[in-house]
Amino acid sequence: MSKLTNMLTGGADRAYSLIASEYERNGGFAALRKTISSTPEEIIAEIKKAQLLGRGGAAYPAGKKWEHLLHIKETPKYIVCNADEGEPGTFKDRLIMDLLPLKLLEGIIIAGFVFRADSGHIYVRGEYRKLQRRLGLAIENLHAAGYLGKNIAGSGFDFEIHVISGAGAYVCGENSALLNSTEGKVGRPRIKPPHLAEVGLFLHPTLVNNVESFANIPLIINMGGDAYLRSGHPDSGGSKLICLSGHCKKKGVYEVPLGSVTLRDAIYDPEIGGGIAANKKLKFYHLGGQSGPIGGIDQLDTIYSYTDLKKAGLAVGSGAIVVMDESVSVIDYLKGVTEFFVHESCGKCIPCREGNRQLLRILNKLTDGTAKTVDLDTMRRLIRTMTDASFCGLGQSAAVALNSAWKLFPAEFEGTRLS
Repeated sequence: MSKLTNMLTGGADRAYSLIASEYERNGGFAALRKTISSTPEEIIAEIKKAQLLGRGGAAYPAGKKWEHLLHIKETPKYIVCNADEGEPGTFKDRLIMDLLPLKLLEGIIIAGFVFRADSGHIYVRGEYRKLQRRLGLAIENLHAAGYLGKNIAGSGFDFEIHVISGAGAYVCGENSALLNSTEGKVGRPRIKPPHLAEVGLFLHPTLVNNVESFANIPLIINMGGDAYLRSGHPDSGGSKLICLSGHCKKKGVYEVPLGSVTLRDAIYDPEIGGGIAANKKLKFYHLGGQSGPIGGIDQLDTIYSYTDLKKAGLAVGSGAIVVMDESVSVIDYLKGVTEFFVHESCGKCIPCREGNRQLLRILNKLTDGTAKTVDLDTMRRLIRTMTDASFCGLGQSAAVALNSAWKLFPAEFEGTRLS
């Protein structure tokens, strides 16, 4: 029996993905028509029943976020789609924008109708130039078909969607930094509170969701929140797109039902990861992106769900699973992770800006044999300080991989090289 599902990705075909009439023939815009004949409260109630957790990494309940915004009276309201996808090892949003752009746009339009917003914005990472143009063509086609612009589907609702290009800054994956960048400001995070639902884009109430989150909205409305929940885990409905890369045999994007597969299935099942390339042995895997934890062999039988992974000290995050074989040095791998954060720190706060540089300095000392016991003590203090005192999630989670790897492979940190 297959461990995969096509709840979200069913009907993905690049040849027809921009044609509105083809999308309609396959059930497209049925959810939008249902939304138009429902109240905002009814739509949000279905999303809450579905227990859709944000698919960008933070896993915040989408229904709760939508309900919060609905109760805010100030207008205008804005809809923003976070398509920055700068997390290394993550490429599932790219698949949606390439093969399922109309499903993504339908989800955004539904959100616009629920909140009576005038416009939506899709913030796409700068490296996705072709996808920016592809989304632009999809938007043009929806205008021609009457699903964008004035009087959408005869409902009297007017709505526009704009594509915004990022400039390649990882920190702009953080929602408030993304909004600053959209406004033409430096892409640095804001102080919260106030929350973005209250003071967001152009200081107005704003909904920000990830690409995969928006693409799930039509699915939830069509099948109903209860059915969507039953298709996944009791604490988190639906499926998840996972991105396999590294030393597995079958790299790519796979859709799995939440709660129905284990990490072992994801890496070794012939239909998914297919095992370790070159018949080598697994050493570790990195979950959820560079800011996620590293897992070991003894955690392979953990069920892939938000709840079960959290209990095991792991995380779904963005859905990335980077597989590393026995030939990889954990310290060398962590140096690459830390170099990434040194490069991508926005520099706004000292714990992140200087902490990552000092972590990299100590990791280099570990590999060149000059590290001392005091350096490990310093590293522990740096990890605590960065986690507790960094301004945003980038600095707060930059040492997660290092900290988890240290617990799994203490000998590679505390070996005979120390003096």
